[in-house]
Order: sequence, then C-alpha cells, then structure tokens
Amino acid sequence: MRVLVIGYGNPSRQDDGVGLAVVNGLRIRAGQTPLDEGDDGFNDLGRRLDTLFLQQLSPELAETLIEYEHVVLVDAHFGIYPELVHRTEVDALDEAAIVSHHFKPGTLLALASRLHGRAPTAELISVRGYAFDFKSELSPETATGVRFVVDDLWTRFGWEDLERSQ
Repeated sequence: MRVLVIGYGNPSRQDDGVGLAVVNGLRIRAGQTPLDEGDDGFNDLGRRLDTLFLQQLSPELAETLIEYEHVVLVDAHFGIYPELVHRTEVDALDEAAIVSHHFKPGTLLALASRLHGRAPTAELISVRGYAFDFKSELSPETATGVRFVVDDLWTRFGWEDLERSQ
C-alpha cells in the first residue's frame, strides 16, 4: 500500500509546525534526509511511504493524491479536542471555503474524485498545540504528541522494513 503523509502548518509559529515535525520524524526513521522549512518534498515522491510538508492545503494536491491508496494529513489543533492526539477519518465532501487557507481535507478528496474518478482513503491527525509564538521549537507537550504519532503510523502501516533500508 502506498501512503502519503502530508504535514501542514507554519513551523515558524512553534506548535503550528507539528506537521513538519511528524513528516521529519517519519523521514528520519526511513533513512531519508529531513525536510527544511522551505522544502516541500515533491522531489522525493515515488516510495511506499511518501511525505510532503506544506503551509496549507491547495486544490493542486488532488493530482498528487490519486497515486496513493491512503493519505494521512497532520496539523495542529488549538484545544478543540480534549485529547493530545485526535484522529478522524476524512470523507470526500465539498465544503466551501471563504479563503484558501481554509481549504478542507474533505474538499481535496472530493476534487480528486471528481477530476480523476477516484480518491484515496484519508485521515486527519490533529496534535494539540499549546504555544504559537514566533519560535521554531515545539512545546514539550506537543513534542510528546509528535513522537506518539510517528510511532503509531510507523507501526500501524508496517514500515519497519523501511527503517535504515534506504
């Protein structure tokens, strides 16, 4: 199964960089070079586990999604869920967005399905953010959530054979 993990957010705003932290945690375990803040990962696609980091979701991603069976989207949440890590299945659902920053994961899947006749299964993993100052390091609590998500994805998708193999 080919899986794409897309982290998104703003790593210059502390815990909003949780998506980049998860992506880089997976890349390091797979023996790949971590992404810098300005690198999105599109040049590295083509593996069983692929990773991207973006500031925000955009309609152009619909073309990329159709190459995968499953997509994991990772972002920070601001305490809207009681738990540190919240996982939700994403359905292909058109939801209008007033501004592009609010382009929804379900809308992205719906667009892929409409344009290409299929969309992967998908899930959204939200890690609780506690600090959103102009810094690049995560708060200790959010860093704990990142480690949990990386370990969970690694085990759930059976990527043990990728570790240090590349």
